[in-house]
Amino acid sequence: MSKMKKTRADAAFDVANVALLLLLLVILFYPLYFVLVASISDPYAIAQGQVTLLPVKPTLEAYQNIMKDSRIWVGYRNTILYTVFGTMLSLALTIPAAYVLSKKDLPGRGFLMTYCLITMYFGGGLIPTYLIVKDLGLLNKAYTLVVLGSVSVYNLIVTRSFFQSTLPDALFESARIDGASEGRMFFSIALPLSGSILAVMALYYGVARWNEFFNALIYVSNVEYQPLQLVLRSLLLQSQQAVLDAALTNDSEMLADAARLALMAEAMKYAIIFIASAPLLVAYPFVQKHFVKGVMIGALKG
Repeated sequence: MSKMKKTRADAAFDVANVALLLLLLVILFYPLYFVLVASISDPYAIAQGQVTLLPVKPTLEAYQNIMKDSRIWVGYRNTILYTVFGTMLSLALTIPAAYVLSKKDLPGRGFLMTYCLITMYFGGGLIPTYLIVKDLGLLNKAYTLVVLGSVSVYNLIVTRSFFQSTLPDALFESARIDGASEGRMFFSIALPLSGSILAVMALYYGVARWNEFFNALIYVSNVEYQPLQLVLRSLLLQSQQAVLDAALTNDSEMLADAARLALMAEAMKYAIIFIASAPLLVAYPFVQKHFVKGVMIGALKG
C-alpha cells in the first residue's frame, strides 16, 4: 500500500506546527538560559542590560561570594536529608491511606474523604497552626521539616483513584477467598502492581520537599537546621542590608563600595536561582517519563 501524498495544506500545517513548537521551546528555555548567563556575567553589564545571549566579561565572582559562606553547605546537607527522609515518610503515610480509602466497603469512607477535602479549602490560619506546632514541640528541631506537610490531600486523592481504577476488585476478592488478610493483600498484591504511582508520588513529594521554603521560614530559625532555600534567602538579604547600611554614610569610598555591592547583589540573585534549581534541572531528564505518566495516573477509566 503506497503512502498517501501530502497536500500543500498538510505541508503548510507541518511547517506551522514545527515553527510554533520551536517558538514555544525558545520561550520556555530562554529564561533558564538567561539565569545561567547572567549569573556568570559582569554585574555592571547586567545592570546596563547588555546581557542577552552570551555572557559579558565572564566572572565567577557571584558564585565565589555565595560559596565562601559555610552555611551553603549546611543548607545543602539539610535539604538533601529533608528531601530523602521527608519523601519516605510521605510515601509511608500516603500509599497505605489511599489504599484503605479505595475500598468501597470501608465504613465511613464518604465521611473520611469529605473530611480530607475540607482541609484542602479551609485551614485554621497561620497563628493557630504555629501555636499547635509549638505545643507539639516541633519548633527548631532537626525533624521539623520532615514531619510537617507529610501528606498532601491532592496526592492522596490521586493515589486512591489509581488503586480504584487500575487494580480490579476481582483480584482482591480471589485473594480474600484464599485466606489473605488486608495487610497481605496490600504488601503482596497492591504494592508490587503500583510501581508507577510510587514513582510519581516520590517525584511529587521530592520536588515539594526540595523547594520547601515557607514552613522553614516560619518554624525553623536555627541556622543549623535551615534548608538551602532559606540559607540563600538570608545571604541575599544580608547583601542588600550591607548596601543600605553603606548608603546611609557620607563616605564616598563606602558609597562606591555600596554601589558595587548593589550590582553584585543583582548578579547573586541569578547565581542563587541557579544553585537552588540545578539539582532538579539535572534530575528532570531522567524522570520526565514519570512526570508525563503522572498526568494520566489516577484518571477514572470509562
